[in-house]
Amino acid sequence: MSDLTAKRKPTIRDVAVQAGVSRSTVSRVINGGHWVSPDARVAVEEAIVATGYTANHHARSLATGRAGSMAFLLTEPQQLLFDDPTFALLLRGAAEALAQRSMTLVLLVAGSAAERESVAHFISAGHVDGVMLISSHESEPLLEELIDTGIPTVCCGAPLGHEGELSTVSVDEVGSARIMAAHLRAQGHKRIGMIAGPDDTPGGRYRLVGFREELGSSFDESLVETGDYSFESGQVAMSRLLERGVDAVFAASDRMAAGAAAAVRKAGLRVPEDVAIAGFDDSGLAATHEPPLTTMRQPWDQISAQMVGVLLDVIAGAEPRSVILDTELVVRASA
Repeated sequence: MSDLTAKRKPTIRDVAVQAGVSRSTVSRVINGGHWVSPDARVAVEEAIVATGYTANHHARSLATGRAGSMAFLLTEPQQLLFDDPTFALLLRGAAEALAQRSMTLVLLVAGSAAERESVAHFISAGHVDGVMLISSHESEPLLEELIDTGIPTVCCGAPLGHEGELSTVSVDEVGSARIMAAHLRAQGHKRIGMIAGPDDTPGGRYRLVGFREELGSSFDESLVETGDYSFESGQVAMSRLLERGVDAVFAASDRMAAGAAAAVRKAGLRVPEDVAIAGFDDSGLAATHEPPLTTMRQPWDQISAQMVGVLLDVIAGAEPRSVILDTELVVRASA
């Protein structure tokens, strides 16, 4: 049971164990979905009685009407909504996609324990029909809460530790990193380093996997540093990599790439003449940076539109599914 719930009550997890089915199956039954076999539906209904599970207000409201709104849930500190342009792009795209369906987007930020508790109560009270979960970390406690309450949810990026339980929309993290590593190597660079994102995020974990796979035997673990996607962490990581003699660096975000470029300039070196730098996202910063950053462009509008579409399918009772979108290599002056 989630630590966000003050009093222990039977949850969807308990019902799933009793019925011998997945939590997503239980969720589809209580949300009125049609993609459930008769046997599974009977097992879930009997388990609900046996466990004493009571559907929350959200589940009951689905029988009488929808809230007509979706939550855009950011599980990061509030300032990142304004500091990181990727979140604003996703937010705008999701709002536009919902407006076309005459639905409202509700912005929720849960970067602290108090905010998580408040958000959990808000969602379970039935104020939204579904949740678009943005930037979840592997140990995010709110992720368990969303699964246990049965609220229809779609994740932006793989929900580490819960793959297959929730629908996802993401880019090909591994393949994208391989493309960038291959590009840097094709430019003749020999000592290629990486500034990876946090390992408890899908972008941090899988972009490093792709980078390692593409470099193969030439991959050097000592040329990998980890940041938190911020400018400052890219600057610190690059300073360390310069001491180890890199001639090119792939940063897992454009903000970290910009920080890396600042570290190169501070060391009296030039980009790309002395060190080539590439990023990931193409959220606006890359094109205006000096020099303009080579990067992997994420299809922001497609990601938002797909999240809305998949979430509506989940609300209708569809099985969890994963949508993986391609990125595009954008070559500019930095690498």
